[in-house]
Amino acid sequence: MKLITVTANTFPTSKVPYPTSDQVDVLLLLEGTFPFVAGGVSSWVNQIILGFPELRFGAVFLGSRPQDYGEMRYPLPSNLVHLQVSYLYGDQDTPPALPVKADPEAMTKVEELHDLFEHNIRAPHCLQMFSNMMDHTDEDGMLGHKVFLYSHASWEYIKKNYRRRSTDPSFVDYFWTVRIIHSPFWHLRKVALSCPKAKVYHAVSTGYAGILGVLLKHRNQRPFMLSEHGIYVKERKIDLYQAQWVKDNRSVFERDPAQVSYLRQLWIRFFEHMGYITYQAADNITALYEANRQRQLQDGAPPDRTVNIPNGIDVAQYAPLRQQRSLMVPPVLCLIGRVVPIKDIKTFIRSMVVVVKHLPGAQAWIAGPAEEAPEYAQECRDLAVQLGLKDSVQFLGFQKLTDLLPKVGLVVLSSISEALPLVVLEGFAAGVPAVSTDVGSCRQLIFGLPGEDAELGAAGRIVRIADPDALALAALALLSDESQWRQASTAAVKRVEKYYAQEIMFARYRELYERNLQWLA
Repeated sequence: MKLITVTANTFPTSKVPYPTSDQVDVLLLLEGTFPFVAGGVSSWVNQIILGFPELRFGAVFLGSRPQDYGEMRYPLPSNLVHLQVSYLYGDQDTPPALPVKADPEAMTKVEELHDLFEHNIRAPHCLQMFSNMMDHTDEDGMLGHKVFLYSHASWEYIKKNYRRRSTDPSFVDYFWTVRIIHSPFWHLRKVALSCPKAKVYHAVSTGYAGILGVLLKHRNQRPFMLSEHGIYVKERKIDLYQAQWVKDNRSVFERDPAQVSYLRQLWIRFFEHMGYITYQAADNITALYEANRQRQLQDGAPPDRTVNIPNGIDVAQYAPLRQQRSLMVPPVLCLIGRVVPIKDIKTFIRSMVVVVKHLPGAQAWIAGPAEEAPEYAQECRDLAVQLGLKDSVQFLGFQKLTDLLPKVGLVVLSSISEALPLVVLEGFAAGVPAVSTDVGSCRQLIFGLPGEDAELGAAGRIVRIADPDALALAALALLSDESQWRQASTAAVKRVEKYYAQEIMFARYRELYERNLQWLA
């Protein structure tokens, strides 16, 4: 049964040149999000730009490779006056393979910094040492890319570290892992030099975008803000634990199932170190809710710089959708999000075996782009067929939510990691309850914080991660009992109107922006 035919909104990049400017008020530093990837963080970025029409925004998009992204998913707001697109692993110019002599003093500093990362990353001078070293990574600097790639000293240092630390038997894999991990730094240095001047730098994650913020603050002595939706380091760990491309060359007799392979550990420590450096450099660090703020503190964020600012949505945009619903609760469970492993689409599909058994007409809609992880998307489609759910599970692609939500009975999140998902709030504003795994702030959204919030009632159900039976039973409890569904719908509307309207979020960010825009170096 094909009910939704809306296709993804794309805005061809080949026909419209990117806007450029030498000066902006706020330069957003974005990794793998707006404007080329649809979803929660990208929607938030678009929302922030539109929410402050008086500010001139710029954006730097950092991607992996050009072929990993399609056309733009968002029209560029008129106050986005600069867009710079850069790929960390694209077709970059590589220096010719010629012998290079390294400065002995520079290599000594490299060793000192790595020792700090390994044994004492919280030393007060760690951030300054990193920033000062990055000053010398220009093409002809004493730590230029050519020195890293071709100097005898660099080769000897990599060999020494392999002998000292690595438990993986393959030097070749260790060598190339070190190369791949470090190469983006020289590219980030070039990006930092080419960025427009900004009064405020604002990264929307740690990782590469965060390090770009570190470099820009150090170079230009302007404030640096950091907003995290999910905790980047935590999410990269989840990705790395699941990644098949990270090798483990130990024999079956050498492997300890409880021990993560060394090359996987190397990647994890790299993202942990980048996260810590970014926290130390940021003047303001925002989290979406308290549990994530506590995780930031645990990972090295200075407590006096952290604050919680929950997501907010345009409630008025979705409120009219409540009147478009049919009188009966539609037996439609809709997962709105990217078809990627972290969303655990397979658990949602498996839950439909039980749902359809008790509610034969029920439909599972999966509304989100599938291009990011095509192999996983195909596995999900194959699973639906194998379970006899071909007619009950629909892969709809990217959808316009105002068309979708009036036809939906429940918003479902089966994710293994979330922050404060906008799709839950958008569903609430349209009067749609949610069933979610117990991740991120989802328990807070559905049951409320203690006090007046919780007294509004439950706006859905919470279940354990990777438990399709529990997910199915929670959904059936609401879809099979109109009274419970309507109580949850009422609580959802009241909660989003009182605590998660975008005007509240804008007021908090306006305060931060105004304070930093007035900051003098």
